[in-house]
Amino acid sequence: MLFKKTAYILLLIILGTGCSAQDTHLTKTPIKVDSTNYKKLSDEETRVIINKGTEYPYSGTYNDFKDDGVFNCKQCNTPLFKSSSKFNSKSGWPSFDNAIAGNVKELLDSDGRRSEIICNTCNGHLGHVFRGENFTESNKRHCVNSISLSFEPTSKIKQDTAIFASGCFWGTEYHLQKFDGDIDSKPGYIGGSIKNPSYKQVCSGTTGHAEAVRVIYNPDLVSYETIAKLYFETHDPSQVDRQGPDIGTQYRTEIFYTSPEQKETSEKLINILKEKGIDVVTKVTPASTFWVAEEYHQNYYLKTGKQPYCHIYSKKF
Repeated sequence: MLFKKTAYILLLIILGTGCSAQDTHLTKTPIKVDSTNYKKLSDEETRVIINKGTEYPYSGTYNDFKDDGVFNCKQCNTPLFKSSSKFNSKSGWPSFDNAIAGNVKELLDSDGRRSEIICNTCNGHLGHVFRGENFTESNKRHCVNSISLSFEPTSKIKQDTAIFASGCFWGTEYHLQKFDGDIDSKPGYIGGSIKNPSYKQVCSGTTGHAEAVRVIYNPDLVSYETIAKLYFETHDPSQVDRQGPDIGTQYRTEIFYTSPEQKETSEKLINILKEKGIDVVTKVTPASTFWVAEEYHQNYYLKTGKQPYCHIYSKKF
């Protein structure tokens, strides 16, 4: 049995189905990284993160790890992957089907075949990304060295909640999950008359719900005002009960605030836009129960690789 497992591990390394096809003890030319304010790395962490080494399969701390939270870069603490995107690929290394938008960069590997993934902040080596394996709906596997990661449990992360409606929630989610500090963004329904509505019911226009996105974020990393500005800059707040080709009350522009401070900030931004000559019709309403939408609506544009058709960024502030 031990012989079979050892042979399987060696085969993975040779074929390159895991994080690297290179000998795990080979040292490559180090990348020059500005280590100011970064964590001091151990010799083994330096071998992997700076010199692009690879830990042995099945040896990493996070291979079978299942706690809820966020996986950060070991060197600079940039949030890289949410626990909700982690899955068991049986490759011997932690696998994630999506990265936190903008925080992981892909580069052509030195072998000219695979795509290396690095931290977009400090350039620390993470592993490789593979496509076409059909493990999950995203059809993408970020194969990451545990030693390149640190884990922050959800219970220790400061959180706040914001809810925005601006037409089709696919486009709203696409833009509002792209900032540092995003912990979890989900499309759903709010403001209607029935409990736990379906997409079909909401589309009928008879329930009173709006298609919206609930953003759970870390206020130590991003302010509500920053998120709200992005919200206004990625849709047309002057359109009544529609957004582009999508027409109906469910596509209205509306902010559902969860605190007096959010209400005050939202009204301040609306007044600024009105002073700029924009006829803002966005409503500012106390948040009620938010119902998470069906699974196939979540991360729609990340899954399909398409772009929003009626949510285009336009600087307004």
